[in-house]
Amino acid sequence: MSLQGHPATLRVSALLLVRDRRVLMVRARMRDVLYLPGGKAEPHESDVEAVVREAFEETGLRLTADDVEPFGTVTEPAHGQAPGTMVAMALFLARPGGALDSAMPVASAEVDEVEWVTSADADRCPPAGVETLRRLVAAELID
Repeated sequence: MSLQGHPATLRVSALLLVRDRRVLMVRARMRDVLYLPGGKAEPHESDVEAVVREAFEETGLRLTADDVEPFGTVTEPAHGQAPGTMVAMALFLARPGGALDSAMPVASAEVDEVEWVTSADADRCPPAGVETLRRLVAAELID
């Protein structure tokens, strides 16, 4: 609980790297759940700075703020957190036509593997991932 007595909301940033109508996700260490590359911003970071750092830490992808554009925010119950905890996930879509089109993401020490997924994989995602997949399908970016 926060000081106001309201459940906490975790602020995170996530990368949407779409290729061939699939989006990049990572499988966390020792877990079967798929997440978008990303994570919590450090106190001094903006959302976009956080997604640049986290994408590199988890997948080795080197990107800059110019490589991504905002795609909205999903707010859903946080997976694996105390009941009532929410996650507000700022989504950043990798711009096509840049260096990320051919960059090969690799699993880092923080994740077991990287996977390219479609909406068919929603049952392996936490609530924020499910909602993100829904929005990507609605935007006709993935199957």
